[in-house]
Amino acid sequence: MNDDRTTPAPDSPFRPEPGDRDAAPQFVLPLVVRIERGSPPARTDALETAARAVLVMLTDERSVGEGEWARAMRDWQDARIRKVVRRARGAEWRRAEALPGITVTGKSAEVRVFPPVPLDGWPKDLARLQVSGTDLDDPDPVPPADPGVPTLWMNPELEMSAGKAMAQAGHGAQLAWWELSGAAREAWRAAGFPLAVRTAGPADWPALAGSGLPTVRDAGFTEIAPGSCTVVADHPALR
Repeated sequence: MNDDRTTPAPDSPFRPEPGDRDAAPQFVLPLVVRIERGSPPARTDALETAARAVLVMLTDERSVGEGEWARAMRDWQDARIRKVVRRARGAEWRRAEALPGITVTGKSAEVRVFPPVPLDGWPKDLARLQVSGTDLDDPDPVPPADPGVPTLWMNPELEMSAGKAMAQAGHGAQLAWWELSGAAREAWRAAGFPLAVRTAGPADWPALAGSGLPTVRDAGFTEIAPGSCTVVADHPALR
């Protein structure tokens, strides 16, 4: 494995107050979820697939070293590491698939992740896609996460659209990746990035939020208040 990791700047990419990251050029990681009429993906599967898509992009050979996406990836990770999820179907999805990127599939979800673009420089075929309308449901009860599987715990006190929650799950997966040792990264990658996304029980959330595990505190650009703790990334290798 090429362990060409990017070391995050000392200030958090999610802090609500301005920091060093705000002085850097701002980029965004686009993700597009396929939502066809009549066959939308299950919400939890979409969240898990988005989180895996972020990890796949971070580790793709084009994203590291001298790869064609490496400069954009470094510039993005030096700033706010923003992620925006848009939706597509039919011809929109086919146009998105034609752009450079990676499609990751789950049980019912398809998410395509693209190399970072400037905040105001989205490709036309992605810029025209809608951010709203990504409200998804789980038609069946979501089983407990398998023991030992890295789990991204969502804050039970926050209401977020599926698109917002997908971005937050991606943030959590990325923070976990940054914290892992090289050996733990290689093991996770070799296994295909197994993970689960679950909403924490209200009684369990305070202990998770105070556990010292990687925690996403949202900058408050959309939907929720600045500083809100959205995700705790519980990877066994970080305990």
